[in-house]
Amino acid sequence: MSFYSYKNSGSTRCPCSITPNNALNGLCEKVCIQVQRVYDSCLQQEQLDNQRVTLVSYGLVPGCGCGTTNDQTAAEQGNTQPNMPITFESCRSTATEGNIRNLSVERLCDRPCFARVRGQIDVPIDILFTDATCREYIGRGVVTVDKDVLLSIPDESIVPYTIEAMVSAICVSGTYIGNNVFELQICITVVLKVLAKVEILVPSYGFCDVPPCEEFASSVCDEFFSLPLFPQAQCDDESLRARNVSCTCGSYSSATGIGCSGNGRSCGCGRS
Repeated sequence: MSFYSYKNSGSTRCPCSITPNNALNGLCEKVCIQVQRVYDSCLQQEQLDNQRVTLVSYGLVPGCGCGTTNDQTAAEQGNTQPNMPITFESCRSTATEGNIRNLSVERLCDRPCFARVRGQIDVPIDILFTDATCREYIGRGVVTVDKDVLLSIPDESIVPYTIEAMVSAICVSGTYIGNNVFELQICITVVLKVLAKVEILVPSYGFCDVPPCEEFASSVCDEFFSLPLFPQAQCDDESLRARNVSCTCGSYSSATGIGCSGNGRSCGCGRS
């Protein structure tokens, strides 16, 4: 089972949502944990038009395209040069961590705890394209974006803070213009974070109960087997609440004992 399997819903030592009424139930200790604390963070999203990206490497994708019968032979013989014309297919980022270059952090005298953070962020992307023989290729490129933002920076300490970038990118369209260069219209998301590895004291409910794994093949019938053997003839007040059932017609009445009624006649019950 997973932490969130319905079979595991009764456990008090697994991750779950809490309410103000039960938030303190089960708290048993204060625990010192080592984590990456996020002191500040900001998100920027932008669309780059006519962005030129040069492939730093590319290779044949075996078993793809209309020339699949010759793909394996071509790869084995080292014949991986694409035949013109080249057609752009798609592109997207290959990692969530961007490389920050030329980083500059300038503290501001008029705004304590804030700094001007500047740098260039490299976003690695994979570009999928096909050649004239329908063979499919994948190439690696890098999109560079400039950032100049304000972030809250912690005071100096023995353990230094770091600035990292989380990135994501996807192409809207693209065109091959020659010499391993593509011109792309690309949507980029960059999240800059001020981080430090710290030891922090947090309240704890103790160690998690790790449930056994739930095998997919052996559990496909569990929901069906959990149904009652015979259909129920009527819905009483208690079973309506337990099964979260609402009326399919008329109105619900707990006084009648049959659950649903309308226009002088009884009617069925349906799940809400």
